[in-house]
Amino acid sequence: MQIQSLSFDVTLRGPYFPRSSLSRTFTFPSPFTKPVKCFSLKHTVPTFTTSARRKIRCKVFSYHLDARAEKEELARFVKASKKGNLVPLQRAIFADHLTPVLAYRCLVQEDDREAPSFLFESVEQGPKGTNMGRYSVVGAQPVVEIVAKEHSVSIMDHEEGKLTEEKVDDPMSIPRRIMDNWNPQLIEDLPDAFCGGWVGYFSYDTVRYVEKKKIPFSSAPLDDRGLPDIHLGLYTDVIVFDHVEKKAYAIHWVRLDQYASVEEAYQDGKNQLNTFLSRIHNENVPTLSAGSIVLSTSQFGPKLKNSSMTNEEYKSAVLEAKEHILAGDIFQIVLSQRFERRTFADPFEIYRALRIVNPSPYMTYLQARGCILVASSPEILTRVKKGNIVNRPLAGTVRRGKTEEQDLLHEQQLLSDEKQCAEHIMLVDLGRNDVGKVSKFGSVKVEKLMNVERYSHVMHISSTVTGELLDNLSCWDALRAALPVGTVSGAPKVRAMELIDQLEVTRRGPYSGGFGGVSFLGDMDIALALRTIIFPTGSRFNTMYSYRDAKQRREWVAHLQAGAGIVADSVPADEQQECENKAAALARAIDLAESAFLEQ
Repeated sequence: MQIQSLSFDVTLRGPYFPRSSLSRTFTFPSPFTKPVKCFSLKHTVPTFTTSARRKIRCKVFSYHLDARAEKEELARFVKASKKGNLVPLQRAIFADHLTPVLAYRCLVQEDDREAPSFLFESVEQGPKGTNMGRYSVVGAQPVVEIVAKEHSVSIMDHEEGKLTEEKVDDPMSIPRRIMDNWNPQLIEDLPDAFCGGWVGYFSYDTVRYVEKKKIPFSSAPLDDRGLPDIHLGLYTDVIVFDHVEKKAYAIHWVRLDQYASVEEAYQDGKNQLNTFLSRIHNENVPTLSAGSIVLSTSQFGPKLKNSSMTNEEYKSAVLEAKEHILAGDIFQIVLSQRFERRTFADPFEIYRALRIVNPSPYMTYLQARGCILVASSPEILTRVKKGNIVNRPLAGTVRRGKTEEQDLLHEQQLLSDEKQCAEHIMLVDLGRNDVGKVSKFGSVKVEKLMNVERYSHVMHISSTVTGELLDNLSCWDALRAALPVGTVSGAPKVRAMELIDQLEVTRRGPYSGGFGGVSFLGDMDIALALRTIIFPTGSRFNTMYSYRDAKQRREWVAHLQAGAGIVADSVPADEQQECENKAAALARAIDLAESAFLEQ
């Protein structure tokens, strides 16, 4: 953002000025020689830099409570502080001037694609098709990060400026250990959504921390990207959009152990919340490219040519898997391959396109260490809410019809397909087993069996398995028991994963793992990382730049991984085609982003 003329009060500090602060009012462009450029800094108001290296802080947007309301809020805050050490403050604002996409861009600059941050959205199945999910959540600038790679864990405390390195058997023990130090207390009801806590991803390889003997890292395929096994950020500031009530809630969690008194904690928490709100205030909202939708979003994109396996290699792997099935070694296995597509479209633009091409219950744009995830997953990996576990396998797929009559016909055909129904029942049994490992005796139930759910392009057979979490366990135990689910591994699960290590040529990374959030209140909602595009952000030495575009765009490498479930009567050519179709459907979002946002 370029500013030519602006008047405000500033405090100048640094080698160019006296040691003591001095407040003055300036009007641009004098006395500065160049227009100033706006940056965002953590836990400060927006900051401007000048040619003289002077930093000028803008006025903070202030959300005022009247004296009575503030007094009542402080009283509730003090009361909560006597029971716990973590208390959220929230403010509700009109959301009619702001969208989740625009709010994300307010918090994270366009050129800061390695800043850990996230945007969660959803589209849910309604009685007449799909409906916009009630809540969207945006977060940026985590106060703590955890990065795990083969038992080596880095813990970055950005507030304390402290980096800790540890060697651990199970990296999930670290966020659990940190959470054990908190006792959150609410002073008013929060939206029924993720309102702060851990956000990140758990790769498929996270299972190697659980099954250390049978599936060790030493037996894993080639790790050609070096992505973290786990990346988590701890977000104390989030924005929750309520699309039903047309409100947005800015939420800041106050950690009481950082303050000398409760009153100081409350006052600083208010200031932090106002600072956070100022970043999405009207005056600071950036513009987004409108784009034009000219492609048919219901059609597949062109076939992806670059894959981690040739056609013959994949077909050979299918035949080898069938030999194990016929020998009684396994019943089913999911074999995947990774396709590659290069593009000058930005990952965030591709996310905007994916929202149109494939709206799903778990739509996510997640900037993590080493990669960006652009996802539209339809499936829960595991969900824990107030001690109740939900596992919802999706298996069995057919394309949507063009009319309601065709949809009904396709549903009947899907539920009459013995092969697809048998696979689904087998995966429901796996789900019951996963939930049963961490549930109270007798609490595991199949709440829904073989329902058909409709999505934008396909229909799936869905079942819902529930259980009550054991009193001495946490949501982290439920995740360890579920990851990875049978729909992306096979049955029996451990033996299928052993064979996946032998038959696939590269590590899966985030694909078929999970992404999502674990709240300060101990609830967990993790989606299965399917229909997920991975953009590695590490240094590459063979990517191009486009100077024809006004933005002087860089080239991105997109990884689109897809798999097929192999059973005794699988035809190798058909399974290869299924992988290609799944990847091409996902790549349609890249086609749309290129046509909408790139200068031709």
